[in-house]
Amino acid sequence: MRLVGQSITRLLLAATLLSLGACSILPEQAPSDVYRLPTALPASKGTSPVSWSLRVVRPKSSETLDSPRIAVIPEGNVISSYKGARWSDPAPVLLRNRLTDAFYSDGRVQSISTDDSNLQADYELGGELQAFQSEYRGTGIEVVIRLDARLADDRQRIVASRRFEVHQPVADKQVSAVVSAFGQASDTLAARVLQWTVEQGERRYTAEPKNQ
Repeated sequence: MRLVGQSITRLLLAATLLSLGACSILPEQAPSDVYRLPTALPASKGTSPVSWSLRVVRPKSSETLDSPRIAVIPEGNVISSYKGARWSDPAPVLLRNRLTDAFYSDGRVQSISTDDSNLQADYELGGELQAFQSEYRGTGIEVVIRLDARLADDRQRIVASRRFEVHQPVADKQVSAVVSAFGQASDTLAARVLQWTVEQGERRYTAEPKNQ
């Protein structure tokens, strides 16, 4: 009977150790606040619509930016992220959606699609997202968004390209203030990209109209 009791004790002890080991291997993850990209896009301007269609595609980016993490550069070349906070989508998707919303709100380009549907269009707006982060500047913080935009025709020939860069000061160090600054910077960038795209698309389409 003593041997049986010792065996049961050893089994119970082994089970307890395995349970403790499992707890250390699979710790509970801290909850994260999920942020949408805020916006204050203006209503449609009511100007004359263009005759061409546009597909807005997700810009390419580095692995660091192609993530729901809210990127921050606290100093030098160190790229980190805000703890306990993330975007609702990866940064390239957020920017693509913001650009698409800008074109819908503006109203001049009435035939719009994205790479999610992959419909045929006269022109395609894409490029590379080089920066989508907050950066510490001395005692202050600013949001930096940098997009190398490219407009291509339906044969994937580059019609025009241009770098857009926006620096938006952040009111304070709270994550909510940083997110608000991202929204302002995104709206500013979207307005500039929209105007450039319409100008370049009209110039190209007037020179080589389609379906004629």
